[in-house]
Amino acid sequence: MATTALEGVQFTADAAGSRSTTQASKAIYSAALEHVDPRAAQAVRDERKWRTNYPRHLHALTRAGIASPEHALTIASDGLAAAWGQFELLRGGGASPFAEAMRRPEPDALTTVTVQGQGPPAPEPWSLPYRGRLLRGSELRDQIARWEQEGIIEPSHARALGQVIAHPEWFDLSDRTLVLLGAASEAGPLAALARWRANIVAVDLPRPATWQKIVQTVTQGNARLLAPLDRAGRGADPGGQGASLAGANLLTQAPEIAAWLMTLDTPLDIAALAYLDGEQHVRVSLAMDGIIAGVSAERPDTTLMYMATPADVFAVPEDLARAAMRNATERSQLRHVADGVVRALSGGRLLRPHVEGLVTSENGRCYGIVDGVVVEQGPNYALAKRLQQWRAVAARAGGQRVAINVTPSTMTQSVLKNPALKAGYNGAGSFGIEVFEPATTSALMAALWVHDLRCGSCAAEPTYPLAHPLELLMDGANHGGLWRLGYLPRSALPLAALIGYGRGILRRS
Repeated sequence: MATTALEGVQFTADAAGSRSTTQASKAIYSAALEHVDPRAAQAVRDERKWRTNYPRHLHALTRAGIASPEHALTIASDGLAAAWGQFELLRGGGASPFAEAMRRPEPDALTTVTVQGQGPPAPEPWSLPYRGRLLRGSELRDQIARWEQEGIIEPSHARALGQVIAHPEWFDLSDRTLVLLGAASEAGPLAALARWRANIVAVDLPRPATWQKIVQTVTQGNARLLAPLDRAGRGADPGGQGASLAGANLLTQAPEIAAWLMTLDTPLDIAALAYLDGEQHVRVSLAMDGIIAGVSAERPDTTLMYMATPADVFAVPEDLARAAMRNATERSQLRHVADGVVRALSGGRLLRPHVEGLVTSENGRCYGIVDGVVVEQGPNYALAKRLQQWRAVAARAGGQRVAINVTPSTMTQSVLKNPALKAGYNGAGSFGIEVFEPATTSALMAALWVHDLRCGSCAAEPTYPLAHPLELLMDGANHGGLWRLGYLPRSALPLAALIGYGRGILRRS
């Protein structure tokens, strides 16, 4: 979703005209911490090596949130308010504060084009593509059980999948209107929704190749597609019939997209799926947040969906934290000696313990902190995903249904083009980590979204009691084994990368 320089949603410029992502990140994190942990807030402001040390401040944010349920909500609301203050919308050489721009969309900028699927009318039973096979029935149940036993998924994830298997009627989504912001996302749920009679509102860039693929996916299924068509598209297609000309740019047209969504006379389920490289990911996440906040303010029955990354810092239940600590210690004596040698030779950088203790909350419970941050992904990626965490927590506290499930590490194109990350993923199995193919992740997350839309007693439902707001982020997690790893994941990744490089060489030889 690239856009031209100095157009659309941008980091706010300082007096010298600089748009520093580091300064914006530090301002946002310090504001989020200021009212709950002033010392941690000052440490953020004082940090001189942000690019390498930002994970410690994510850790501080998580620890401060654990301390009190009220702290978690304060961090979320203060962090979001600070983030909105760090962005502006540039148009025609002028700049407006982001919040102000979201209130002033260009009138009638987008209209709707509709496509109806031509496939079999009945919703297709859920199945899971996995390693070249399509799992159904007992095979699917057995695979879910194996993942749970091996610590790849959490029991809550397994229970949710078990529920959707037991309720095939849930997959008839003809009563739902699901908005996909970033509809063509590689691991997104479009392909599954297209077979479940959903009303799909797709938002993605106005690129013919992208829309041809989206339209083909929907046409082969039984869903109904609604897509935005801007003035340029209408000029090329006066009848509004050519969905291949559809699309809207989240970075430049966020106010107009929000206004267009509110013309759809039905409750909306909005998924924030768009991904971009580098600082653009923060900008597009903020754009999606502006759309979500605007629509939700007008329509409180709006539900939200996020695909959280395991490459982040999370609070986790005490039993999971203790399992990770056991995994660091319950190893053979020979492995302990080998691990100690590796740590010593690396100056303590490799094979560090993952969870080092528990944090007691004011609610009387203890939680651990897991840290799956991959430093190479950068602080902008971390900030973009943190904004989504904050909105999810704040929205549920405000009475909205929110589906946010940790999504496993996946071999998407963005991973494959990063040689070090690709090698690390290729070698991750040596440490008990499973990296998923996009089709598998897509099918799993689509099923989890169905569960979170239909369930009566689950974390997504705002009336369901949680002991702590951060438990929303713990529930339903498929972390691929990262959370239960005895080692801090990024302290094992270099060794996994070496193994992955070696396997790549062997495959090519």
